[in-house]
Amino acid sequence: MIRLMKALPMRGIGARARMYWTLTKSLQTGLLLVTGLAGYFSSRCPTHSTPLVLALAGSLFLAIGGSTVLNMVWDRDIDAKMKRACARPLPAGKIPMREGAILGIGMSLAGIVWAFALAPVYGAVVFAGWLCDVVIYTMWLKRRTAWSIVWGGIAGGMPVLAGRALGTGQIDLIGVLLALAILLWIPTHMLTFGIKYAEQYRLAGVPIFPTRYGEWITRVTIALSTGAAAIAMIIAAWHIGLPWRFFHLALWFGAILIGFTFFSVARRSSKLNFVLYKLASLYMLGSMALIMLGATAN
Repeated sequence: MIRLMKALPMRGIGARARMYWTLTKSLQTGLLLVTGLAGYFSSRCPTHSTPLVLALAGSLFLAIGGSTVLNMVWDRDIDAKMKRACARPLPAGKIPMREGAILGIGMSLAGIVWAFALAPVYGAVVFAGWLCDVVIYTMWLKRRTAWSIVWGGIAGGMPVLAGRALGTGQIDLIGVLLALAILLWIPTHMLTFGIKYAEQYRLAGVPIFPTRYGEWITRVTIALSTGAAAIAMIIAAWHIGLPWRFFHLALWFGAILIGFTFFSVARRSSKLNFVLYKLASLYMLGSMALIMLGATAN
């Protein structure tokens, strides 16, 4: 990282930093980071402190962001064939592949080593998430099978499991339920974009649900997965023992999301499907906020 920055003139550092930030997919990384914090606070760890919370956030950001950068490096040829992704820094040639790889590897190593330094069980879960995302999902399965999204979902569930493990010192039922909720939520994101950009994925040679099983099956899968994610989140909130006012809100949020999922299937509207994607993202963010607020209220 230092060598990369020294090679740039000062006036170019800001522009380069913005491109590096783009490679981390900051919105996606930020949401997964929030789930990790929620997992930690759900444990009601009696020893938590501001430095530990900051260390959790820093290590997770580096590990998640690093894996995302490496995904972008590996998929740069796919992105170059897709209209929605061809302007990204790597396929557009704004950042050399070697430079992106150094950035991704550096961030990943820093995040994983930092995680192990905080707690072995926390580090193991963070590393497992990185392995599932970069090696199993991106490098091995993404170009081979539409079912690669399962491993993408498992990787997405690791930050919340890691945060919970750091707070409790172990992997427990609540952590697994929270991770399951994320795993079931991930298809809402991936399959919705699969429907919207099916032709671009086909031209890029990436197998996805809409081209493999058809749009109707994909919409049903999105609805069932999203509904199951809401149910898993409600069960996790119950086991956490959130105060009733927070749990009551979680029930209402979940009921609204489940109702909308089946409404979107009945109407078979692409617009409604995209609204569901947005609503599911807001639901997940809101649920994590309720967990953090509820866990610290007692």
